[in-house]
Amino acid sequence: QVQLAETGGGSVQAGGSLELSCEVSGSTNSRNCMAWFRRSPGKESEMVASISGTEGTDYAEFVKGRFTIVKHEDKTTLTTLNLQMNELKPEDTAMYYCAGRRNVACYRQTYMYDYWGQGTQVTVSS
Repeated sequence: QVQLAETGGGSVQAGGSLELSCEVSGSTNSRNCMAWFRRSPGKESEMVASISGTEGTDYAEFVKGRFTIVKHEDKTTLTTLNLQMNELKPEDTAMYYCAGRRNVACYRQTYMYDYWGQGTQVTVSS
């Protein structure tokens, strides 16, 4: 059973940076799709960035050029998924979740993902 645990959230002023980490335990192929989602109060969850061994990376328009998704692996097993967030804006304030699939294909819909972490809060003040 794959388990995901996010760390790295916190409070930062606009223009600042944070790096989120998602520790992956259990065995999952490093080529499988992994993603970061976020949910703000009163809004639906939205995909922030995804990565897979066959499709590369995909970013939501609102984070392109500011956020970078990176995965770390041990041979063929995924160990950590990071999200480097730069030039943060108040509208980036949300709970951020790490998610994974049992397949290499990535999607932007939450219901396509098989594994979820508990989330980590990011708060950006103006």
